[in-house]
Amino acid sequence: MSTKTDIRSVSSHVGETVRIGCWVNNKRSSGKIQFLQLRDGTGYIQGVVVKSEVSEEIWNDAKSLTQESSLYVTGVIREEPRSKSGYEMTVTGIEVLHITEDYPITPKEHGVDFLMDHRHLWLRSTKQRAVMVVRAQIVRAVREFFDTRGFTLMDPPILTPSSAEGTTELFHIKYFDEDAYLTQSGQLYMEAAAMALGKVYSFGPTFRAEKSKTRRHLIEFWMIEPEMAFVELEESLEIQEQFVSYVVQSVLDNCRAELETLERDVSKLEQITGSFPRITYDEAIEFLNNNGFDVPWGEDFGAPHETAIANHYDKPVFITHYPAEIKAFYMKPDPNRPEVVLCADMIAPEGYGEIIGGSQRIDDPKLMEERFEQHNLTSDAYKWYMDLRKYGSVPHSGFGLGLERTVAWICGLDHVRETIPFPRMLYRLYP
Repeated sequence: MSTKTDIRSVSSHVGETVRIGCWVNNKRSSGKIQFLQLRDGTGYIQGVVVKSEVSEEIWNDAKSLTQESSLYVTGVIREEPRSKSGYEMTVTGIEVLHITEDYPITPKEHGVDFLMDHRHLWLRSTKQRAVMVVRAQIVRAVREFFDTRGFTLMDPPILTPSSAEGTTELFHIKYFDEDAYLTQSGQLYMEAAAMALGKVYSFGPTFRAEKSKTRRHLIEFWMIEPEMAFVELEESLEIQEQFVSYVVQSVLDNCRAELETLERDVSKLEQITGSFPRITYDEAIEFLNNNGFDVPWGEDFGAPHETAIANHYDKPVFITHYPAEIKAFYMKPDPNRPEVVLCADMIAPEGYGEIIGGSQRIDDPKLMEERFEQHNLTSDAYKWYMDLRKYGSVPHSGFGLGLERTVAWICGLDHVRETIPFPRMLYRLYP
């Protein structure tokens, strides 16, 4: 009798006969022995078929298997120190489910466009599977962090009548007889939720109709957006440090094999603990202008600027107190210097750019009304948001972390297109 199991669990079945549903990742033969590289989504194992130990039918079934053919394989699990997983299977039975012909993604090199056209198959590759496992662990760690610290998960709407940041980079749709947009942030709704529940967070898809083709941009991406009543900027920054450190350490604790597959230098991730360095926007401008850049005060930073700053540190770095003119309408001015706001961007090391943007929010109703006028925001669309300042306004802060940029950084990927199962980019809606 055999026990049905998966590859991830074979360590519990050494010396036992097990049955696993799987696909052929690769195979090779040395005459009287066939070596089947098998995968089932949970891991990889080598199945060894010895001609003298199986029937002719089983031998021929093994011979017929091609890349990505599917089967049930039966065999005895044994320890094998030379194997990456530490285990191997001596095959005693094969039930062929489907023989694959002309699988498009062969072990040779393929171009990015070809691989993206076949994304539904590319996900099966060793590297892409590793990325998805790390992504899932990051999602798990995000939820654990907030769920165990008194935050309540809230789900803001995806269809909205207005923009969170007052920009025009929105996907416009018709909502019956009204204009509506796909959300670019759940933040405004999370502020309302924080006034009801204290500490909240959302975790969901967001959309930006930004015609950008950089390695850091997607059209559809996932955001984690906490919002906290009675929390000012400094406390928010401390929470962000703890949050990012927790996520990175969780991946290190649970995804060592995947990070090895991705050839990630984990020594760099192991440094992501404790407090992170902080510089003001003014200090960042001075640093850049002393290092070959020419950035006037009041200009936002681009990717080369962020990379230059990040390369100066081994950990993520906060850039705080940006000019009000280049930040969103809801950010609270510094009482001691109103031309800058109480905000911070967290820049990831190794050139991965901004992974968190956050601020203390305006809580003064009069100042918020002034901001509405300055940014030409209609009072009708934002009346409910103004109500938050009219009825029991309190100091509050929040931030947003982009999941895909975080996955790219932790995995050490060159492009965010590999961080999400089916990326939506400027010129890609298929598959």
